[in-house]
Amino acid sequence: MDALTPQLTELAHAHGVATEFYDWRGQHVEVNQHTVVAVLAALGVPAETPEAVDRSLQAAHEQPWLQTLAPCTVVRGGERREIAVHVPHGDAVTVLVHPEDGGPALELEHVDRYVQPRTVAGRQVGEATVVLPADLPLGWHTIEATVGGPDGETSRAALVVTPPYLGLPPSVAGTSDATWGFMTQLYSVRSSRSWAHGDLDDLGELARWSAEDLGAGFVLVNPLHAPGPTPPIEPSPYLPVTRRFVSPLYVRVEDVTEFPSLGSAARAEIERLALEQRARNSADVLLDRDAVWEAKRSALSLLHAVPRSPGRQADYDAYLAREGRGLVDFATWCALAEVHGPVWSEWPEQLQSPASEAVAKAAAELAGRVDFYCWLQWVLDEQLTAAQQRAVDAGMPLGIVHDLAVGVHPDGADTWALQDVMGRGVTVGAPPDAFNQQGQDWSQPPWLPARLAQAGYAPFRDMLRTVLRHSGGIRVDHVLGLFRLWWVPEGSSPVDGTYVRFDHEALVGILALEAHRAGAVVVGEDLGNVEPWVRDYLAERGLLGTSILWFERDYAAGVALPPEQWRELTLASVTTHDLPPTAGYLAGEHLRIRDELGLLTRPIEEEMRIDAAERVQWLDLLVARGWLRDDARDDEHAVIVALHRALAATPCRLLGVALTDVVGDRRAINQPGTNDEYPNWRVPLADGTGRPVLLEALVGDARAATLATAVRGDDPA
Repeated sequence: MDALTPQLTELAHAHGVATEFYDWRGQHVEVNQHTVVAVLAALGVPAETPEAVDRSLQAAHEQPWLQTLAPCTVVRGGERREIAVHVPHGDAVTVLVHPEDGGPALELEHVDRYVQPRTVAGRQVGEATVVLPADLPLGWHTIEATVGGPDGETSRAALVVTPPYLGLPPSVAGTSDATWGFMTQLYSVRSSRSWAHGDLDDLGELARWSAEDLGAGFVLVNPLHAPGPTPPIEPSPYLPVTRRFVSPLYVRVEDVTEFPSLGSAARAEIERLALEQRARNSADVLLDRDAVWEAKRSALSLLHAVPRSPGRQADYDAYLAREGRGLVDFATWCALAEVHGPVWSEWPEQLQSPASEAVAKAAAELAGRVDFYCWLQWVLDEQLTAAQQRAVDAGMPLGIVHDLAVGVHPDGADTWALQDVMGRGVTVGAPPDAFNQQGQDWSQPPWLPARLAQAGYAPFRDMLRTVLRHSGGIRVDHVLGLFRLWWVPEGSSPVDGTYVRFDHEALVGILALEAHRAGAVVVGEDLGNVEPWVRDYLAERGLLGTSILWFERDYAAGVALPPEQWRELTLASVTTHDLPPTAGYLAGEHLRIRDELGLLTRPIEEEMRIDAAERVQWLDLLVARGWLRDDARDDEHAVIVALHRALAATPCRLLGVALTDVVGDRRAINQPGTNDEYPNWRVPLADGTGRPVLLEALVGDARAATLATAVRGDDPA
């Protein structure tokens, strides 16, 4: 491995690229030169030669002096912040803040401080300092700097004032009791009316039943982000083509407002399609998204052709205006993908830029399909509204909690529409850790930190607003990615990556602001190789973390962490979607799969010995606390109930119960580090024998009532 020069190290650090780190075992790792140079190239920073490094380092030093204002300033409410304004040396500058609500502009006070001017690009540049007052309201404002008098050159930049602390929304903050809810993969939860795939009506019914009958306060679902519109449909909800818009697979066709207005022939055709798909609900087969989408696309195309009333058209027009360019770009990509395939980097070159004249011409020619995909999102928006309303009406203080994936497909709609702020030539993943000792490559391109800031974080904000519009909360998968992400150069192993830092103060602050406006809680999935200070920072900003029972250990003492010592600001659960359901975990299913797929770096016997010892520690604790009889250690259901009693004994504010634990399913939902080797994200909700369980069968299920009693901490009847 070629050693990094001091200049290359300095350049890497200037752009947030790590040249060393500590791995999951606490061992110091130095990043190789090839990785550093490749990651810098993805950031648009040449570093292939010493001369290129020197030029790039000079550019990094000069860049702040070449712009009057930083492209985006993010502060906390109540914070008094000094900001630099760069102007030709000796020129006066007036700086105003224009509030988001259109109120009177505020002129900023100058600080009497001399800063030595610099010669940059052949001219002398001075630095003025102005003060942002502490009483600015929360929101998205504009800073305006005018140089040399009223008719001088004006520059504008975004100013975002964020909540210093988010915390729990009022609906749950006023109680000392934990709020619990089911966690599920919505696609797997089907009713007798589903088209072989869970939908938003099923979600509303799941919320209603669990709230009214069991006292649940939320339902946490997998990301509902949209996949591509052409088969094969990507099964992973964590590899969508967009994180802003929703998969039409979740539409309940019969709930579309125009359904009663269908003609008899169209209605008969839709009923035929529905019967074909419903026949699969009770079959012991994997989910077939391709078949579901072909059926739903045909049905929804018939519904799209139904004339809308003037009032409905007005509502649709208002929706289009609200979602703006982002929706049109997404719908245009979908329409183009139907013609040219889902990999936009293989499209004709003139169609690879959304701003090109060729794209505008193609969109006009495909106007009907573009409108179809816009309309689909409107229908989904209405059905998401209805699902959340049913949850709240049933008494849920939070309702639906949505999940936000880490990233998107490398050739999807977001990378096409937002290619100016997304990286190419690298993908994100995770370094080796205790769970996946070979590292992970998620094939997703990252945000480019500097470009995202130059865009005023608008793409990030718009995505959050759409996801949060109909929810009581949001779970952020791999929230560590708001701090640093593991970047893997194309063609490299996940082991040969490095971390790239993001402006976490900006990203977390904006997340908190949009959640505050939506009245939502934020849960960060903070598992894996976590820098110690990150969890403290999340708690300081009022964002919840994640506690998984099997991972909650006192590693210094080598014992299970007693429930009362868990963190308060977390969503706690026994299992998660990257582990088997609890019945499967107790049987060692997670080790069996990883061994069969060659994902272990230690002998299976050693892994089983360690795993068995850790399970025994938990069983001993359950028995000692009186949650499990000593003679019931081999009673699978009794152990699952006792583990949920342990959750109830924690100080954690949110408690999650995997719906798979209600039905006794053993199969893993997902095996990280695999693609086709395991049927990830294709397993329907089923019992311990693999027999599908429909939503109607859950209502009145004694096991559901027992687990609800346990997680509430109530005495068993």
